[in-house]
Amino acid sequence: MASLLAAFILLPLLVFLLLLTISPRKEYTISRISFVTVSLQLIQLMGLLLSWAIAGFPTLTGKNIVLLQTDHYTFVITFYFDSISAVYAFVGTVLTFLVVIYSRHYLHREPGYKRFFSTILFFFTGYNLTIFSGNFETLFIGWEILGISSFLLIAFYQHKYIPAKNAVKVFSVYRIGDVGLLLVIWMSHHLWHDTITFSKLNNYVLVHDHLQTHTLIGVFISLMILISALAKSAQLPFSSWLPRALEGPTPSSAIFYGSLAVHLGVFLLLRTYPFWVHQFSVRIAIALLGLSTTIMASGIARVQPSIKVQIAYASIAQIGIMFVEVAAGFETLVLFHFAGNAFLRSYQLLVSPSVVSYLIREQLYAFYPIRRSLEDFLPRRLSFTFYVLGIKEWNLDSALYQYLWNPLKLAGNQLNFITLKGLLGFFIPCYLIGLFFLYYPNSIPASIRSYLPIFFSFIAVIMVLKAFTERKRARVAWVLSILNHFFIVLAISFNETFSTVQVLIYLSGVCVAGIVGYACLVRVKLAEKSLSLRQFHGYGVRHPILSFIFLLACLAVSGFPITPTFIGEDLMFSHIRENQVILASFTALSFVIGGLAIIRIYARVFLGPYKKSMYEMAYRSY
Repeated sequence: MASLLAAFILLPLLVFLLLLTISPRKEYTISRISFVTVSLQLIQLMGLLLSWAIAGFPTLTGKNIVLLQTDHYTFVITFYFDSISAVYAFVGTVLTFLVVIYSRHYLHREPGYKRFFSTILFFFTGYNLTIFSGNFETLFIGWEILGISSFLLIAFYQHKYIPAKNAVKVFSVYRIGDVGLLLVIWMSHHLWHDTITFSKLNNYVLVHDHLQTHTLIGVFISLMILISALAKSAQLPFSSWLPRALEGPTPSSAIFYGSLAVHLGVFLLLRTYPFWVHQFSVRIAIALLGLSTTIMASGIARVQPSIKVQIAYASIAQIGIMFVEVAAGFETLVLFHFAGNAFLRSYQLLVSPSVVSYLIREQLYAFYPIRRSLEDFLPRRLSFTFYVLGIKEWNLDSALYQYLWNPLKLAGNQLNFITLKGLLGFFIPCYLIGLFFLYYPNSIPASIRSYLPIFFSFIAVIMVLKAFTERKRARVAWVLSILNHFFIVLAISFNETFSTVQVLIYLSGVCVAGIVGYACLVRVKLAEKSLSLRQFHGYGVRHPILSFIFLLACLAVSGFPITPTFIGEDLMFSHIRENQVILASFTALSFVIGGLAIIRIYARVFLGPYKKSMYEMAYRSY
């Protein structure tokens, strides 16, 4: 069974790499390979489930793969299979199989035919890693793959303005969930003083003994898990991203946002259920947020003019009920509910183009008056109020901008004094002075030295804020995003002593990818003469190879699994103590906002309508 599990995870990844070598013009070859792959996946899954049933439904744990080990830290990839994984794997494999069959003809002669199937297989790899993960580190690898797959699928129509804009918007919300998981991994190291696995979380005595003496830490971890689940499953206050994610092709919307990825927040709650089940306040918070989302999303779905948006909010409402069911302890009911909702929403999205034509026909030839509904029993003023709020989607998108993104942009706009000259005149000398104090600790008082980790991590946050809000110079934003990692290393070096090898592991990926990315930007600047970040330039149309290379550099710098940067980021968190919440928050913010800034550079430079095309250029107000 362990070999079947390993093959099930590796097959889509290997085929994804194979598809990268095939010419985009060979549609038949691409579709045939994809079809054979998902068919083999389905056969393997049936074999795995049959073997699992014959053995008596045991809980399986895969062999640990140690990527890095130090005296106080071990980065391990491990796998775990139980009834939750079985249900999610069955639903995911069947739906992927159906969507691949549907897409073979639906996307015929689409310019991004190869890109679509490659991304779907890449997404399926991340999905399998997530549902079969045996610890938080492995889950985070799959979580990140799903995030970048989401970005690529939403921006599938790269030459259009709205898909590129919404792809960045959705990726921004995903990064909020990444903050939660990063802090969960950090605090879990200090709670357990070990790499905790999900199999150990099922040990009631072990969990109870640790939470008895670390109550606040347990609540903190549970709340961070909840934030990650809310962001991934589009629950309040993050519900507005799901309808914006439907800009990609209908098949990708069906498999990604209608059925599989949007339910992974529920999966995270189910997987960590033994940890937070005895924290009554956390269960109340999960139930209230789920119930509030259900009520709000149901009202919005009833008045939206777009059928895909209606389906999206209907799915959000059902997932809110699942949150309530998880909080109430109905784990088996949640799994049935997930399977039913996933199949239903996938079907609805796949047939939505046909349904629109059917409804138009019915309006013309078979009109029936609207029956009375629940709203008819409410006072007219109250009914109209709910109607307007539903049309405006309860202003959730505006609220997210007003209370989250606009403050970040406002803070970043106060840093307009930062230029290349400013980098050379302030930050570089500041970094060199920090290195001097690091290697000659006696030259600075101990009372001041204790504040240096927070000081340098705060500078890193300032850098990524400026990179995130930079409008004029793409290369300045890129350099700031690279230097952010150097200041993080400097801050953690003052906090705790560790080997130079760990620094080299972390910064090796940053330096190589940073140089490659900067060279790509220079090349584009020489060719196109303009490289501002005020608008989407769409240079990927003319420079597809540079676009692909720069995307790889972006992934490496932002800590994409399993790059040296990704492992290095986890290493840095292992050297932050449990009582250093400010330092951990600054470090997490710098990683997350830095990743946003880097993806924003890629989107603004290479996505969107190309200025020399026949289409009018869409500008963003600022």
